[in-house]
Amino acid sequence: MSRIGKKVLVIPDKVKVQVQNGMVLVEGPKGKVDYQLPSDISVEISGNSVSVKRSNDTKFNKALHGLVRTLILNMVKGVTEGYVKELEIQGVGYKAEVKGSDLILTLGFSHPVNFPVPEGIKIGVVKQTQIAITGLDKARVGQTAAEIRDILPPEPYKGKGIRYVGEHVRKKIGKAVTK
Repeated sequence: MSRIGKKVLVIPDKVKVQVQNGMVLVEGPKGKVDYQLPSDISVEISGNSVSVKRSNDTKFNKALHGLVRTLILNMVKGVTEGYVKELEIQGVGYKAEVKGSDLILTLGFSHPVNFPVPEGIKIGVVKQTQIAITGLDKARVGQTAAEIRDILPPEPYKGKGIRYVGEHVRKKIGKAVTK
């Protein structure tokens, strides 16, 4: 049996979890999140605890068992605390700003790059070179951060580009000039 899947989830007081038609609905102080359950996985709610069960012991269902429990835990954490990913921009003249529902990045291209903010995600510019991505869904926050980083990933010679805060980029030495 899955070690993670068999653990019982304890729900905080402010959070409400429901199962309707194969959907898990989690509602908390910050908002609502939902997830479609796989067909062989079921969720049982008793009081302030949630347990995840599987119908059979196939390898695929064993893998899903722990995954579904972790996803529900992430949903509970998302509606109580939320998730944040921070990016930093390095390079002379590189900057970011939010206009309406678009993130506008000036990254040394011939034109500014417009990144439309996905629904359910908030993007804030802390400084001109720091971007904070917040939301309730851990996967969507991480995917949005990865898509922004992919616009101009850090290059290995000078380190210019968009990177996660605290990310270490290994630098390469340049071409050696000989006489």
